[in-house]
Amino acid sequence: MVAGTVPVRAVFFDVGETLIDESTEYGTWADWLGVPRHTFSAMFGAVIARGEDYRQVFQHFRPGFDLAAERQLRAEAGIPEHFNGRDLYPDVRDCIATLKRDGYFVGIAGNQTARAGRLLAELNLGADLIATSDDWGAEKPTPAFFDKLISSVGLAPAEIAYVGDRLDNDIRPARAAGLFTVFIRRGPWGYVATSDETSQAHAAIADLHGLPAALR
Repeated sequence: MVAGTVPVRAVFFDVGETLIDESTEYGTWADWLGVPRHTFSAMFGAVIARGEDYRQVFQHFRPGFDLAAERQLRAEAGIPEHFNGRDLYPDVRDCIATLKRDGYFVGIAGNQTARAGRLLAELNLGADLIATSDDWGAEKPTPAFFDKLISSVGLAPAEIAYVGDRLDNDIRPARAAGLFTVFIRRGPWGYVATSDETSQAHAAIADLHGLPAALR
């Protein structure tokens, strides 16, 4: 269980595009905005490629868009944010089961709503801890988020690995906090990243099947 010079004892996962394929949810947002799904996807890709905040996509189609308020309106309309087992990447359950057998503490922590945290719990993934930015009152990439993550498991930062698909929100701030970082190349951010950029992580994987070996 040695990823670097210090044995890794805990592994935390980001959520969107690390564990959950968000294609369905983004499609639902396109429908909510009254925009063709392929048009929304094209604009999403352009925003990500420019290195802008993904929320600019919503501003493009509806200036002044308030994501939190629109989430509430969707919930009131009977179409709240939602994901289930069909949106789970197929390598997730096997990876978590392997990590648990190998003796790791497994956590899930990302920029998510409290509702998303409940949906994650319903998937019965076998994680030791599920926490969201809503729970902690801190969002990535702020140091406060990773301080909360470190304190939640009670280990030294170097004993904790963080797995994510984004360099800006996951890899760079986690590494700055002293964590062992693993970049997974999938989802819009994962595919846009260059090889030079992914080298900022301690390890890079194509899918979660490669994670146990990357940690060793």
